[in-house]
Amino acid sequence: MTEPTHETGGNTALVLFSGGQDSATCLAWALARFSRVETLGFDYCQRHAVELDCRAALINGIKAIHPDWAKRLGEEHTLAIPTLSAISDTALTRDVAIEMGEGGLPNTFVPGRNLIFLTFAAALAYRRGIRHVVGGMCETDYSGYPDCRDDTIKALQVALNLGMDRRFVLHTPLMWRDKAQTWALAHELGGSALVDLIREQSHTCYLGERGARHEWGYGCGECPACQLRAKGWQQFAAASRAG
Repeated sequence: MTEPTHETGGNTALVLFSGGQDSATCLAWALARFSRVETLGFDYCQRHAVELDCRAALINGIKAIHPDWAKRLGEEHTLAIPTLSAISDTALTRDVAIEMGEGGLPNTFVPGRNLIFLTFAAALAYRRGIRHVVGGMCETDYSGYPDCRDDTIKALQVALNLGMDRRFVLHTPLMWRDKAQTWALAHELGGSALVDLIREQSHTCYLGERGARHEWGYGCGECPACQLRAKGWQQFAAASRAG
């Protein structure tokens, strides 16, 4: 991680960038709106840690697609938080079958993950003088994760602003978009080139599978994340053909 800078932060954003479809789309969204954009990924010993390896190809592809965006891209950060895995017993941090757990939530739910991510992001943003934090949380197409809900993010924004005495703004551009609409947003932002980049280089599969190539990208094709991505792609492709 680079040394602190003294940014005004008014038109700078920090994007939570995992290497997945949603975060890649959020990165493009931020680059279209802010004059400077930094990225932050988390290594929490996740089962699908291959997603972190996808970030470089996505960054390079985005630079090639849009030269203006290349000029706006700033520092890339990665924070290792293995403690999250150590205290979690989930299918994202253990080699166990994905299934429904207690309370109707899938065992892919990592308790507190987004709360921790956004808190660390705000702490980094505080240090670097950044006001805007962008995340790919979504309440429309999700598995019922309570930390993806709009009310959760709004409440956390209030808590962060009070606790750090700052005026952070937590942006969630995908909150009310389903996966088909997320593909459509990528096309709106960067055309077919961005859509193709996300298909080829982003990672969604919970199992970390990169061997099988599908129409929508790489993955096992069976886990909830793959199924959701595939369904969204099919709907987006059908709408594109109809239009």
